[in-house]
Amino acid sequence: MLTLDIGPLALVTNHLLLLGSLLLAPLAGWWSGRRQGCNPERQLFRLLLLGLLVARLAFVLVYAELYRAAPWRVLDIRDGGFLAWPGLLAALALGAWYLWRDARLRRPLATAMALGLACWLGGSAVLQALQQGTRLPDLALQDLQGRAVNLQEFAGKPLVVNLWASWCPPCRREMPVLAAAQRDEPGMTFLFVNQGESAAQVAAFLDAEAPGLGNVLLDAGNRLGEQVGSRALPSTLFYAADGRQLGSHLGELSAASLAHALTLLRDGESPEPR
Repeated sequence: MLTLDIGPLALVTNHLLLLGSLLLAPLAGWWSGRRQGCNPERQLFRLLLLGLLVARLAFVLVYAELYRAAPWRVLDIRDGGFLAWPGLLAALALGAWYLWRDARLRRPLATAMALGLACWLGGSAVLQALQQGTRLPDLALQDLQGRAVNLQEFAGKPLVVNLWASWCPPCRREMPVLAAAQRDEPGMTFLFVNQGESAAQVAAFLDAEAPGLGNVLLDAGNRLGEQVGSRALPSTLFYAADGRQLGSHLGELSAASLAHALTLLRDGESPEPR
């Protein structure tokens, strides 16, 4: 499940997990330190801020070449470009310094850090296990000529499946990035599944915006989005050659975040928790 649907709202499960962990940590710290009148909320906020900054900086440094043409995109964190483990280690190091420096903080801060981290890592492990237990759906869609095409026909190579619509601004913005990857990555298959639009609408968009795009399919009833548990667009799914789902990305992909996902796909690994 990529999103949790509450009425018309589609909430990203990874974001909900992180939010829940962030709410649990200060609550646990306050409860543990209430008798001593010691609340580690300020220190926890600093740990979070440092962790996010280091995680983003580490990602930018690894993919610095891809930010060179548009340096301002370093500040655009909507692409999900974070490396979790450097940020986590930085936060733990600062937390250890706080624990060493102030004896009053040790119990409440250690409790808050332990429970928040356990919730995030444990929940991420469960979500990844559920995700990896799913496979490429056995689903027949249509190409632009109206012919039936089963998704299983694309198994055999690493597969990237992008769910998009022409009315979706982030879908349109990320399309050149995905089109370039389709051209430059012959060892992978890129599949573009339009959600809910007619062949005429899709053809008009492709003629104007992405004339060379291949492997475009139509999903008039949004069946694929329902089967993979996502109502949000754009959604991108990553499958191993044997059809196992290895990862997913909700929201706009930048060149850097796509390069990171493709590296993991080549290695047959799952994305790190975030």
